[in-house]
Amino acid sequence: MAIQWFPGHMNSARNKAAETMEFTDVIIEVLDARAPEASCNPMIEELRLHRQRPCLKVLNKADLADPQATQAWLHHYNQQPGVKAVALSCKNASDAARVPNLCQPLAPHRNDNHKPLRMMIMGIPNVGKSTLMNTLLKRRVANVGDEPAVTKSQQRHNLNDHMTLTDSPGLLWPKIENPNDGLMLAAIHAIGRNATIDEEVAAFLGDILLARYAAQVATRYKISVAGLDGIGLVEAIAKKRGCLLKSRGRQGELDIEKAAMILLTDYRAGALGRISLETPETRAGMLRLAAESTDAPVVEPERYQREEE
Repeated sequence: MAIQWFPGHMNSARNKAAETMEFTDVIIEVLDARAPEASCNPMIEELRLHRQRPCLKVLNKADLADPQATQAWLHHYNQQPGVKAVALSCKNASDAARVPNLCQPLAPHRNDNHKPLRMMIMGIPNVGKSTLMNTLLKRRVANVGDEPAVTKSQQRHNLNDHMTLTDSPGLLWPKIENPNDGLMLAAIHAIGRNATIDEEVAAFLGDILLARYAAQVATRYKISVAGLDGIGLVEAIAKKRGCLLKSRGRQGELDIEKAAMILLTDYRAGALGRISLETPETRAGMLRLAAESTDAPVVEPERYQREEE
């Protein structure tokens, strides 16, 4: 299943972001530390490169991600020109407070009352942009929710007398080229449920968990995971948790949808431990397989180019 989700307000939000970027010094791109590159919007990259704006990549929810994978991603991003990367939890006040000071060296000419540092928070839905805004301002100015696309419009605030901060709505891109990216975004709950099938997302997640974090899965659900694949894991959870259908004609059958939501909810809440869905190495392998299946060259430009309208 190819997952695509681009609500109408996102197109207008992209246009507004393009306008605001002209008057922005540093882009703060919030990523999900569990899937940093899958949650990296190529439209944002295109806009900031067009305006030649530096970027602080904030790998948020680092407390939910595999620390070794996160370190690999930090090294990966810190090799890129005009980019600084940091891993933190936006809910943590001391973590969030580091962000403006990390932005300042990226725009050293903006450091006083006459030339305040103008920062804009960007990213896909539900990665923690509004949480970062609220934590930095020490008050609730942006709506925060567990559902993606809560923020619908930009908000600009003075952080202090020499820094301003603009929060922008979550932006996805019109066409998610690689199906695995769509599934990873669905697994971290960056895509609305109306665009996904929970059982397919859970099976995809299950395959990753079994390949890299099998012991944590076995401990959480108190099951043997030997020989299981993703859908087999969901079925095992259904049996262990007594997820059974009650509808006439199917009474007593496994409720796969309920079991899928148990796995997804546990993962999103961190109940399975600190787990990442991708590393630079696994992503390179995924791109290589995709290229081989289409006879395309093993490069990644499609993630940084927007289709001509």
